[in-house]
Amino acid sequence: MASAPQPSLPLFYNDLMPLNSRDHANWKIKSLDAAKWLIGQHAIPLTVDEFVQAQRDFPIVYSSGDNPLPLALMGLNEGVNTFVNDQGKIDDPIYIPAYIRRYPYMLAKLTPDTEELSLCFDPTAESIGEFDEGNPLFDEEGKPSQATNDVLQFCERFEQAGTRTKSFIDELKKHDLLMDGEISISRNENPDQPFVYRGFQMINQEKLQELRGDILRTWNQNGMMALIHAQIFSLDLMRNIFSRQLEQGKGPQVSGDAQTASVDAS
Repeated sequence: MASAPQPSLPLFYNDLMPLNSRDHANWKIKSLDAAKWLIGQHAIPLTVDEFVQAQRDFPIVYSSGDNPLPLALMGLNEGVNTFVNDQGKIDDPIYIPAYIRRYPYMLAKLTPDTEELSLCFDPTAESIGEFDEGNPLFDEEGKPSQATNDVLQFCERFEQAGTRTKSFIDELKKHDLLMDGEISISRNENPDQPFVYRGFQMINQEKLQELRGDILRTWNQNGMMALIHAQIFSLDLMRNIFSRQLEQGKGPQVSGDAQTASVDAS
């Protein structure tokens, strides 16, 4: 069973293998009551389709670098996820990003010179394997089961949302609206020793206000302005996440005049 080409695997994935009826005829999918792959993951990739729902629970930022992507912050410090306990369970009624729900599956190219995407999965995941119980991946004739078709459709919708997300980011970059972000948060007992969070990008609101009227009108009509505002408003939740870290004893330690941390995800 050959793995798909993987010069660098995305977040969560330890390996990637194409799904096929020859090697996985007797494999099944089972439900899990915990998401252990989420433990310690503080920044989760997000699509623009999810901004409105996600901004109710998480601050949304853009990753640093030349190819930014939206990130939902479940924690502000690396290795801290304030919504997932040590067993990988999510106790709060929150929106679960599609990137989390997609795992352990994804569409990937089997060869570098092809444009065709094939359904692959992480064989190290505990939710897929040759189990006695669960939903079969293939029927007796070797055809994809309904469960497999549902997974495929979800992954296809995710790829389509990813394309829309790239177009959204490209439009922001075209008008030079992304800038290096910085947010300073102070603890009540140490107001003179703020924690400064960097390592992400955010909307330059001054440049946004200076955009030509015809551009703003187009963005209002196609819904892009609503997405921009949803992301901007979500930043108010940075302090909520900081407070959650303190309540859970996962907050950063004070050791100087100003503490600096990165919220970026690779």
